Amino acid sequence: MAKRDYYEVLGVGRDASVDEIKKAYRKLALKYHPDRNPGNREAEEQFKEATEAYEVLREKDKRERYDQFGHGGVSSGGPQGYEGFSGGFDLSDALRAFMRDFGGFGLDDVFGGGGGGRRRDRSAGRGNDLQVRLQLSLREIATGITKKIKVTKMVPCSRCKGKGTREGSSKQTCPACHGTGELRQVSRSLFGQFVNIQACPSCRGEGSLISDPCPACGGGAAVEGSKNVEVKIPAGVATGNYIRLEGQGDAGTRGGQAGDLIILIEEIEDPVFERHGYDIACDLPVSFPQLALGARIEIPTLDGTAAIKVPAGTQSHKILRLKGKGIPHLNSYGRGDQLVRLVAWTPRNLTREEREAFEGLEKRIREKPPAVGSKTQQ
Repeated sequence: MAKRDYYEVLGVGRDASVDEIKKAYRKLALKYHPDRNPGNREAEEQFKEATEAYEVLREKDKRERYDQFGHGGVSSGGPQGYEGFSGGFDLSDALRAFMRDFGGFGLDDVFGGGGGGRRRDRSAGRGNDLQVRLQLSLREIATGITKKIKVTKMVPCSRCKGKGTREGSSKQTCPACHGTGELRQVSRSLFGQFVNIQACPSCRGEGSLISDPCPACGGGAAVEGSKNVEVKIPAGVATGNYIRLEGQGDAGTRGGQAGDLIILIEEIEDPVFERHGYDIACDLPVSFPQLALGARIEIPTLDGTAAIKVPAGTQSHKILRLKGKGIPHLNSYGRGDQLVRLVAWTPRNLTREEREAFEGLEKRIREKPPAVGSKTQQ
């Protein structure tokens, strides 16, 4: 289904100020927030849609690109797409964005107080996100490839199965927070009641204490390990693009979800081709006779070889174009071209016979090089 216009999603005009955009987003985010709509898939999608629109329109550069190019200006090929929202704008992205700008209110206060919903620290114990640089050759980028990479990360402790306690022992309820994992302070002002919520420092937000920790992990529930991860790279990526693999980062603690693994793409310099967007370019050395008389020459391409025709009388540095021999467009149809620059090659070690032949040719050729500054016909 096609994406809706971001201004339409937030219900603001295209000339809306940043404050108006923020106010409109906050209203929608509070309406569709998962804490207010547990289990409601439709509300979750509307929350993500509103947050994605807000993330683009709140930033000057992204908004300008969106106003000029639409969704294509801020998505793949244009921050997973691969430059904008790679692999889609997921719920964890949306929740982090919301908490970044509005988390200071405390969810109970934002939602009117009253105790019912999920705990504010539902993300406590989430594993760290990890970043890995993946180097790719130009030919791998041109075809797309599946890579297996070994990632060193925190994995659930096999001895305690991620619980953090010694076998046979159990956790004790934290006496400081009585098992809630958080401490609250309520204050009143002319503007109403404000609730300040912070993780309990005694149990670090868990709600329980470990009296007999697992000897293997020391109660941390996770240990350093490694895992082979398979990642599918689509054709057309470039340096700076990234792919997010959910749940492939460090293991969470206290039953928290694992972090994500972010694959950063790094393109290796190719010995033959230079990349210019989706086009590739290369120099082809050719002899004077080939330029003067014309020739058919086999040249390398990303997927093999191809023949090009050099017209008679071609000047050095003439550029020929091979349609569709470049890089495939990322997440789209079509591909770039291959540009071939013809460069005259001059022999350096002439035999006496070759020198005499060139001297005779120089005397016989009627057409002479043009003067400096004049235009030459390509």
